[in-house]
Amino acid sequence: MGSSRARAADLAGVGRTLVMGVVNVTPDSFSDGGRWDRPDAALRRARELLAQGADVLDVGGESTRPGSERVPPAAEIDRVLPVVTELAGDGAVVSVDTVHAETAEACLRAGAVVVNDVSGGLADPDILAVTARHGAWYVLGHWRGDPATMNERAVYDEVVSEVCTELAARVEVALGADLDPGLLVLDPGLGFAKDAGHNWQLLAHLDRLQALGYPVLVGASRKRFLGTLLAGDDGTPAPPLARDAATAAVSALAAAAGAWGVRVHEVPGSRDAVRVGDALAAARGAS
Repeated sequence: MGSSRARAADLAGVGRTLVMGVVNVTPDSFSDGGRWDRPDAALRRARELLAQGADVLDVGGESTRPGSERVPPAAEIDRVLPVVTELAGDGAVVSVDTVHAETAEACLRAGAVVVNDVSGGLADPDILAVTARHGAWYVLGHWRGDPATMNERAVYDEVVSEVCTELAARVEVALGADLDPGLLVLDPGLGFAKDAGHNWQLLAHLDRLQALGYPVLVGASRKRFLGTLLAGDDGTPAPPLARDAATAAVSALAAAAGAWGVRVHEVPGSRDAVRVGDALAAARGAS
């Protein structure tokens, strides 16, 4: 556990865009259909992602796809805690993908060092104090409504400005809960109460999100807007597993724009992609 915390301290200064590998311990994930919904299978997958170069492992036990059913914290903990405990014991940098304070508490005690909260503290405000008390990193996601209502709330006059304004308001709440500003990361919440056009606008203006003064995590992996982009001649969206090349392309663009990290399901393509993006960003800075 000590080595895990020591490695987590390096997340601020690794000098390149981080790759966060997704570990879904859920039976209803949109992206992988519950292929790793048992702890033993999830552990095998997580260790594979580590071997492929993941910097952080993001372990989640509740699907947040549109229309998904909420999972009580007790059930979520049963799913993720064995995985988090084993990975932290291995010395991995572990993130828990949860909106529940109770789950965050259990996983941070077990050695997780990042809380990835897609709700930005709106689903369970106590998660902010829990994260602050443990001195953990906190990824604050942009959120409008839960999975049952998010699609109907994808209405904006100017999406980039409004997302920035709403994120800034949540930052103030997080800081008011004593979160360390040096451990705060913002996530624009691609796909959360946003349609394809909104997602592309946010990706095109990552600089405006970064102007809020905090690192930015981009989570585009296998999302529906990529499936729509890659639709066949008959208009049928590409299935999730056919979106990894497009995901890697987004990873390269995000890295070139200076993103702190990318959250992905398949690590090798995005690991290479962020090297390309980082090299391009360095060349721009040297010119």
